[in-house]
Amino acid sequence: MRIEASPVTAAGVHGVSSPASSTGAAAVSSVRTPAALRAPTILVFDSGLGGLSVFRELARTRPDARFIYAADDAAFPYGALSETALVARVMAVMEHLIARTAPDAVVISCNTASTLVLPPLRARFPIPFVGTVPAIKPACESSLTRQVSVLATPGTVRRDYTQKLIHDFAGDCRVTLVGSTRLAPLAEAAMRGDAVSDEEIAAEIAPAFVREGRARTDTVVLACTHYPLLLDRLQKVAPWPVRWIDPAPAIARRLSSLIGPVAFAASPAPMRLFSTGQPLDPALVERIGGRRTRAGEILAMDAPAPA
Repeated sequence: MRIEASPVTAAGVHGVSSPASSTGAAAVSSVRTPAALRAPTILVFDSGLGGLSVFRELARTRPDARFIYAADDAAFPYGALSETALVARVMAVMEHLIARTAPDAVVISCNTASTLVLPPLRARFPIPFVGTVPAIKPACESSLTRQVSVLATPGTVRRDYTQKLIHDFAGDCRVTLVGSTRLAPLAEAAMRGDAVSDEEIAAEIAPAFVREGRARTDTVVLACTHYPLLLDRLQKVAPWPVRWIDPAPAIARRLSSLIGPVAFAASPAPMRLFSTGQPLDPALVERIGGRRTRAGEILAMDAPAPA
């Protein structure tokens, strides 16, 4: 995935925003531990469990970091919200989360949200935000058959931002946009241990496999962070082998370059869990994310109701 961010120089480098304040909301005292010796606090945010596909890579890259995982499950799935409702919702939830947790950086591990809310978030809060948007450019650069599919949510598919990426970077590649309404909920259900059939998954990804004459799709962009949670099953039911692009490694590299070198071998602190609907199951999160967690907490707030 390409990582969406604000420019860090006057020339405009797409990556992670670099605010003038190096500590932002984490500045709570006039006496600060040197940054090189202080374990960073990272907030990972999504509408559900999908962001855990990003978190597990972040945790491998930054064993020293203190992590907070927050799911706005009361509004899941974000792809069903209007653009206005989505921006208002994320801004309100983030206001409460940042006030409560004072992170050093925030990872918006949701394509649907990132394609809309990163500019207002960066304007509002003096801390870095790392977001995820569809990797049209690297997918088209690497495709041998010039047939690329973007497996996303309806919200990501209809974004002007996505269309601009295709216009700017697809070149002679044919890009097929597939906005699945069910694949993210199916991933949530599967992670929670509910029965999800191969046939259900195959039906959702089938439109991403296009054959035109002797050419066929050879690259599928996973443009929703829920989808890598099903990668083994996606590979199993795919009509033919393709390259699946998972955003997590690129996000982890960008975040690490932003917050500096690893400070300690490991962080002793278990991950904090927040949600807006039902408490997250710490055993489930530990199984997916691979790090000890605290009991899930409900974020008490007066955010705009999902519309």
